[in-house]
Amino acid sequence: MSAQTPKYKRILLKLSGEALMGDDAYGINRATINRIVGEVKEVVNLGVQVAVVIGGGNIFRGVAPAAEGMDRATADYMGMLATVMNALALQDAMKHIGLVSRVQSALNIEQVAEPYIRGKAIRYLEEGRVVIFGACRTLYSRQSYSLFRRGSCRNFWCWYWQSFLYNRYSRRITRS
Repeated sequence: MSAQTPKYKRILLKLSGEALMGDDAYGINRATINRIVGEVKEVVNLGVQVAVVIGGGNIFRGVAPAAEGMDRATADYMGMLATVMNALALQDAMKHIGLVSRVQSALNIEQVAEPYIRGKAIRYLEEGRVVIFGACRTLYSRQSYSLFRRGSCRNFWCWYWQSFLYNRYSRRITRS
């Protein structure tokens, strides 16, 4: 078996918002997001179907001191908006390198993201598009939501790509 034979047909990448910061204190580091998107493209070019659940901790963290005293659902909604912002940044970076993607969200914001529809997500994956899941649900962590989406779209291998795991696990998609 060659080193470039995909080990999995479909993966779900849980990408932390912090991973997009690079060495910056907050926000999105363009060089970092371009590197991540370039590696996602390599995986897609192997024929692997890729879905992404993105976090928003680089923009807003619902348990941060700034959210102290805030209603938990309100803080979660703010975090959900941060995930959509990150999803749109990912989609834009993917577009610039010729990777077709779709953003789906649990929030109704059709001007920037499609509503999550399981059948559409699976169809997009089968067509070779990357599906980026932005906002999840209130009172869910992105990790819990990743598992929920993994179950709803069937047959995913979950690939957690936290910023501190980047170098260690970024090449585990192919068999050696």
